[in-house]
Amino acid sequence: MSSESTGELGEPAVRAAEVAEPGAVTIVVPTFNESENVAELLRRITESVPSRLPCEVVFVDDSTDDTPDVIHRAAQDCPFPVTVLHREEPEGGLGGAVVEGIKAAGCDWVVVMDGDLQHPPSLVPELVAAGERTPAALVVASRYTRGGSRAGLAGGYRVAVSRAATWLTKSLFPRRLHGISDPMSGFFAVRRRSVAPETLRPLGYKILLELAVRGRPNRVAEVPFVFQDRHAGESKSTAAEGRRFLRHLVGLRTSSPAARMVAFGLIGASGFVPNLLGLYVLTALGLHYVPAEIAANQLGVAWNFLLVERLLFHDRRAHRRWWDRAGRFALLANADLVLRIPLIALFVHRLGMGTLSATAVALVTTFVLRFVGTEALVYLPRRSRTARSTA
Repeated sequence: MSSESTGELGEPAVRAAEVAEPGAVTIVVPTFNESENVAELLRRITESVPSRLPCEVVFVDDSTDDTPDVIHRAAQDCPFPVTVLHREEPEGGLGGAVVEGIKAAGCDWVVVMDGDLQHPPSLVPELVAAGERTPAALVVASRYTRGGSRAGLAGGYRVAVSRAATWLTKSLFPRRLHGISDPMSGFFAVRRRSVAPETLRPLGYKILLELAVRGRPNRVAEVPFVFQDRHAGESKSTAAEGRRFLRHLVGLRTSSPAARMVAFGLIGASGFVPNLLGLYVLTALGLHYVPAEIAANQLGVAWNFLLVERLLFHDRRAHRRWWDRAGRFALLANADLVLRIPLIALFVHRLGMGTLSATAVALVTTFVLRFVGTEALVYLPRRSRTARSTA
């Protein structure tokens, strides 16, 4: 099951699997500065996994320390293939690293686990066995099912954050996460053939949530586990990762057009706050209400653009430069005001509608047009010349 090879992303592999064996498992470990942990992790995998099922280990490494070198040295004593894929540009964070590991997996079963030993390697065979028994496409190692424990979470703050994140995700995705008690778990097994890596858009380290929501497997099983104390080093859970997690939640929740439209409307409604504040300040300074209203409206437009950029279309910003997106967004937002008055007049004088009902219909009409225009003209990629010529 072993041979010499080269890592896909530039770092030489120690050994890599050529042919998947029945019941074999690829253990994917995303690492970021885990040099103090990986030797012990490989030792524990050696003690508990190969005697029960064939395995290979794929490290996808985003480290800035000597973690890749430590893995290479420790792998020489391992009775299974070990591959190191070092990424110079860690796109997608730890979640993106997991996707790269799944792509590189040589076995049908893939177990994802952290490199800090808070996930016990001895549970790897049981995760695969549970998937084979069920049969399930996804098996989650859960801290919150009977027999599990979050004992390794350090301090009341991390416990509270974990509980809040679990409650929030299960509230936002009740159907997709049905049967998953621990959607924040980073320890799980998945059948390789049930994953379409090209559909995944991870942001940060909660890749299980991405897998469950975007590509919900038909059947899910759970295995209890006790979350261990970190072996060495420091936790990678930071405030920045928390913000990325919240952006990821918004992106997942607004993946459908209807949900994006609702979120777009809520963001638009929030723009009334800076608009009114700006109008109050400008008129208080003595500016006439007409130019004050025009200027204040631009504050609302800027506010809406920032929120739409950060929350709603975060993953679609690469298709145009920021000034191009901002200009198009502002043009559409101001065109909304210009279009609304003629629409109201049309509804009142031609269709005989009352002023209030005409205004309401005009508001809905311009809102829908602005949403469609924003998605199509600001955040969808341009069609290439080749595509246009062959269309």
